Amino acid sequence: MDNRDEVREFLMTRRAAVSPDAAGIPAGSNRRVAGLRRSEVATLAGVSVEYYAKLERGSIAGASGAVLDAVSRALQLSDAEHAHLLDLARNADGIPSSGRHRRRAAKSGPPRPSLQWALAAVTDAVAVVRDQRQDLLAFNELGRAFYSPLIGDGGRTPNFARFQFLDPAAREFYPDWDLFADMCVAVIRAEAGRDPHDKGIQDLVGELSTRSDTFRALWAAHNVRTHGTGTKRFHHPVVGDLTLVYEELAITANPGQVLLIYSAEPGSASAERLRLLASWAASPAGSPSGTTS
Repeated sequence: MDNRDEVREFLMTRRAAVSPDAAGIPAGSNRRVAGLRRSEVATLAGVSVEYYAKLERGSIAGASGAVLDAVSRALQLSDAEHAHLLDLARNADGIPSSGRHRRRAAKSGPPRPSLQWALAAVTDAVAVVRDQRQDLLAFNELGRAFYSPLIGDGGRTPNFARFQFLDPAAREFYPDWDLFADMCVAVIRAEAGRDPHDKGIQDLVGELSTRSDTFRALWAAHNVRTHGTGTKRFHHPVVGDLTLVYEELAITANPGQVLLIYSAEPGSASAERLRLLASWAASPAGSPSGTTS
């Protein structure tokens, strides 16, 4: 992943996404570019056209925080996009993301017992751990039942992105498949910006770009986002439709890993279906040996 190319494509796609009206600039006539012109971004950011053109060619090394903040405001970047631009600049300067040592690669093997005990203590919600490469590393019993279409019967480590783009079952599991696909790629793009040297992410992007036209198109859009919190819809093969809210929490002892908790509004139909799924998971039919993918 060439950093200069990443910077160039990111700034160009963000510039194309801002209309003159949104920036408070008269559109004029004979406009030949989508979004803003380089000169308009430079004016809004308070830098010379030559300097902004240099940034957009990918030469972002040495750019000050004040300049990057001004460019972010001119391009109306979201918080996640602004953080991504700062990550690209740090990597161009040879400074690890967030001023810290480069994140250690997640160790392979089973999760430590204390983490598995913490997951098991969550009984009324789906609780899973994933890493920056979208690998599903650990889960509670309800998480195992909920993600049974993704986990399957074993084999290599289940991966959210591979399931999303390579498994036909994902389109049924995710009623809002298009939205989920865009979110998935945008999260991977943000992770790649934080550590462009992560070979696991590079390999995942290469595999999905080769095997999925949709992934390749979404990757080229250079959208970035963080997961954080929100609401998602699912269609589970055992209990049907579910609307769940999620919270994402960083696991500080394992850099790059996060705990995802999906829960339902108390008293809702989805809460009742989660309880039914928990009962199914506790029955012989829902045990790992009786689970089908």
